[in-house]
Amino acid sequence: MKVLIINMATATDRMAFMAAQMDHFGLDWARIEAVTPETLTPRADDPVWHRWQRPLRVTEMALCASHMAAWRAVIAADAPHLILEDDAVLAADLPAFLALVAELRDVDHISLETRGRKKVLGRVLHPAAPMLRLWQDRTGSAAYIAYPKGAQLMLDHAQRAGGPSDAIISSTYAMHSYQAVPALAVQLDICAQYGVPQAIKTKSLIDAVDKPRLPAHGMAALGFRARRIWGQVVMGWRQLRHRGSRVHVAPARDWPEISL
Repeated sequence: MKVLIINMATATDRMAFMAAQMDHFGLDWARIEAVTPETLTPRADDPVWHRWQRPLRVTEMALCASHMAAWRAVIAADAPHLILEDDAVLAADLPAFLALVAELRDVDHISLETRGRKKVLGRVLHPAAPMLRLWQDRTGSAAYIAYPKGAQLMLDHAQRAGGPSDAIISSTYAMHSYQAVPALAVQLDICAQYGVPQAIKTKSLIDAVDKPRLPAHGMAALGFRARRIWGQVVMGWRQLRHRGSRVHVAPARDWPEISL
């Protein structure tokens, strides 16, 4: 399975780390130039970026646009791809897992990561691989497998209501989504939390821009609040409907030491 790595040209240390991981695992990969606030299309004032549940940072818009570029690549290739942000740390069992799921036809998306928040999961393992049905995720877009149908569904959703990349993924409810158990990826900034070797220090590029405030009055404020409330209702309904369990997905135990 080919790997797509989203990376900003200025983040050379992150790219060196990702290339070292790819070499360690022997994976076929390609770099996707990350969209920046300066190269964002459509521009930050386009209505598509103002239809989410809260105002977005321009860096969040850019990251979503970067993932959209990756989804287009998956659709064009008509084959599943592992999509990684350039701060994803990968577990030793990743290549074996990729081999198990590469030819699946009943899956649209597989989350590989854990990030400290509980997810709503099914109770029965998929017969082909150690993963559970993912009914509701909450955060994280650093490491996941997108199949062509799933990529198209996510792209369509983002084009209707541009939002944070992880929120778009976790609210594309038409997908058949799964969660790898245990998780096979974490992000660099939480390695210490999980006892995972951290090859380089990093900080969030999203948080480099201040979070915009929610408007206090007017139709825009009402729209944001209404969408937020509806989003929470839908998440609660999905947990009840599918009788899923809210669990914290534990990380894998074996993580290689990557030398740069």
